[in-house]
Amino acid sequence: MSGFGVRTATQDDLGMMLDWAAEEGWNPGLDDAGPLYAADRGGYLIGCLDGEPLACISVVTYGADFAFLGFYICRPEFRGQGHGMAIWNAGIDHVGRRTIGLDGVVAQQSNYAKSGFKFAHNNIRYAGMFEADRPTDPHLIALEPSTDPGLVNAIVDYDRAFFPGPRDGFLRAWISQPRYTIAYIEDQVVRGYGTVRACRTGSKIGPLFADNETIGAQLFDALAAHGQGGQIIVDVPEPNRVAIGMAERYGLEPVFETARMYRGDDPNLPIERMVGITTFELG
Repeated sequence: MSGFGVRTATQDDLGMMLDWAAEEGWNPGLDDAGPLYAADRGGYLIGCLDGEPLACISVVTYGADFAFLGFYICRPEFRGQGHGMAIWNAGIDHVGRRTIGLDGVVAQQSNYAKSGFKFAHNNIRYAGMFEADRPTDPHLIALEPSTDPGLVNAIVDYDRAFFPGPRDGFLRAWISQPRYTIAYIEDQVVRGYGTVRACRTGSKIGPLFADNETIGAQLFDALAAHGQGGQIIVDVPEPNRVAIGMAERYGLEPVFETARMYRGDDPNLPIERMVGITTFELG
């Protein structure tokens, strides 16, 4: 592989990586590059052959103990030549001794296991056309440019129970406009929140975390209504049978699965309160 090297990606490179992900059928959001880059500017790697980009991986770190691996892509015409393994090894080396999570295609579980990853659970992508009336429950508060910063802080605090490492900077960018984010507030306490964003196809809900099924359904209706009757997509942790049932009652159908795996300790997240994960790329 003479002439092959790995470098840190720029934000422009990240836009290219999102285009590659779209070509793979992963359907990224239209405005994902900014929030993803805000998560960890050094966490995206590009593999080049004689200066030509041909492979990529993300290894976004969250504090000293956790990282999430995604965007593992080698351009089709360069596969089978060792470039994918080379950038994989560079990504694993980049995060050091941190626990690493990933959402990989189910068929690749055995290959990930060879690198020390252990299966935690599957995620199922549900999608379908869904029209919902916007709920009028006064507990539902949408984020606006004029929103009290205290509510944003409260959402960030609430989110910490659902992720293995600190992601405050990423989350503040992720939940801001042009995405639509809504929280369920009861007695001045956040009891759930969710975000929906426009994607290459349809609108994707994620994250959607809630204290119970009723609140989760209210938030889902509010987010789906913002999608204005188009295709709605949500990535549901398979062990959350309540969330699976909710998606199926809405007429959404399973279209894709990933395997959540960890190299290191399973963080044992509260899956029973996770209706939709944030994104397959960053966890």
